[in-house]
Amino acid sequence: MKKLVTLLFSSFCIGVGLNLFIVPIHLINGGIFGISLLIKYVWGIQVRHTMIMINIPIYLLYDKSYFFNAILGLAFTSTIIDWLTPLNGLVHLPIITSAIIGGMTIGIGVGYMLRQHISPGGVDLLALLISKTTATNPGIIIFIIDSLIVIAGIIILNDLKLMYSLLTISCVGICVFFINSFKAINIFIR
Repeated sequence: MKKLVTLLFSSFCIGVGLNLFIVPIHLINGGIFGISLLIKYVWGIQVRHTMIMINIPIYLLYDKSYFFNAILGLAFTSTIIDWLTPLNGLVHLPIITSAIIGGMTIGIGVGYMLRQHISPGGVDLLALLISKTTATNPGIIIFIIDSLIVIAGIIILNDLKLMYSLLTISCVGICVFFINSFKAINIFIR
């Protein structure tokens, strides 16, 4: 039950972050989301379809013990992203504000998924697996990979406005870092 609640909450956060804040200003997030958004901007293919097409082979290559949770994360996240598409354009904020709020909202969703060993996308699964073997926080790994994807997006789309995407992925990485840094918080009251 805890994983189901985490899936719903996290997928909702990711869907809101993307549809309400990132997509309307044509920024990209990192990871498979970012790659899927690049494909959407270039060819108009729905994010959900691209995420599924890219993720399935990635999931099959990685640790099979994470396969079920990864498929659940992918299914919930991609579906809720599409369901929340009507949010696109409802809020009009300055680009910096949208980049920050969108990144934080997505980061909260991704962070809580990874905390429960669920992955919303292939790059996040890769970060989770690397963090398990290297004792590196997944937020740092996600930030490095996402930075490379954003830089590729800037080159492919030839749009310097995408530099704001670096702010978005920084917020995602920071949220994931903090959510996964504290495994348990004990408060002692005397």
